[in-house]
Amino acid sequence: MAYTNIDDPSAYFQTATWSGNSSTQTITNDGNSDLQPDWIWIKQRSSTQFHTVTDTSRGLTKYQYTNSNGTEGTVTNIVTASNTDGFSLDSDQRGNASSQTYVGWQWKCNGGTTSSNTDGDITSTVQVNQDAGFSIIQYTASGTTDDTIGHGLGVTPNWVIFKRRDVANGNWDVQIDGTSRATLNLSEAGATNVLSSFSSTTVGLSTGGDAQKNVSGSKYTAYAFAEKQGYSKFGKYVGNGSTNGPFVYTGFKPALIITKNADATDSWNLLDNKRSPYNVADKYLQADNANVEGTYTFYDILSNGFKIRNTGNANISGNNIIYMAFAENPFVTSTGIPTTAR
Repeated sequence: MAYTNIDDPSAYFQTATWSGNSSTQTITNDGNSDLQPDWIWIKQRSSTQFHTVTDTSRGLTKYQYTNSNGTEGTVTNIVTASNTDGFSLDSDQRGNASSQTYVGWQWKCNGGTTSSNTDGDITSTVQVNQDAGFSIIQYTASGTTDDTIGHGLGVTPNWVIFKRRDVANGNWDVQIDGTSRATLNLSEAGATNVLSSFSSTTVGLSTGGDAQKNVSGSKYTAYAFAEKQGYSKFGKYVGNGSTNGPFVYTGFKPALIITKNADATDSWNLLDNKRSPYNVADKYLQADNANVEGTYTFYDILSNGFKIRNTGNANISGNNIIYMAFAENPFVTSTGIPTTAR
């Protein structure tokens, strides 16, 4: 069995950093492969500005904020194009204010091409990349308890992130392995959003009237992820409260790590290999707030996972910390070539 089917993760995920100019500019990726992004998540690092996400299924003029339960907005001057290896920006301060610094996390799906999916009770519109285990799903809810939507991944997803588009009271509902949940725009402990069911073809919408994913007539987007060996990993670790913290095996050298303490009031922390190119990885942003980029000792990023190096909320003894991670390099390629450590 091959170690991985994805020898170059930069074909499916990359991080870019840049400085704004309040005019127009093109952001070009620097990975081994060209990447034309379909889901783009931008955060201003140097000042307080909301996290802005857009995708090629809804159209790049449509945006939402990960740190807000607000409705979908429309604007023409944030991201103006998804290019063959990056994206173009206009002058809006959310992506390109003069003298401000930014980061953009990018995932490739299917080049904006969508199709109708009838696997569920509700017909969904999906953009799918089965190789990368990523699907962007759009649907209009029925409000009927236990209705399902098709995701197109061909395997059971590990994480699905739901967001209501048309009303400003829908939290970002994170469903994890069909067994637990969290809320992306909140730091709450012990999320109370309604649990979904997962299968190899569908995702359940659970209770009718659930604002996060099943209000009759409301429009939703869901981002579904299935774990791919050597490229993506979704799971949890148990904190030990020591600077000699747990080692989390991923099977690759991580490019992006997102963590949340599921048992304590704590923010969603995002660390990546571009803002923290050397160990210890310490430059963080938080998905649930608009704060300036902070510095804190978090992890050593290793060739096959990450090692916890703090005693804070990301490592409280006995607490469960959930994570999602995407690769810079697989630990070993399909031809047996190992990656190097940082």
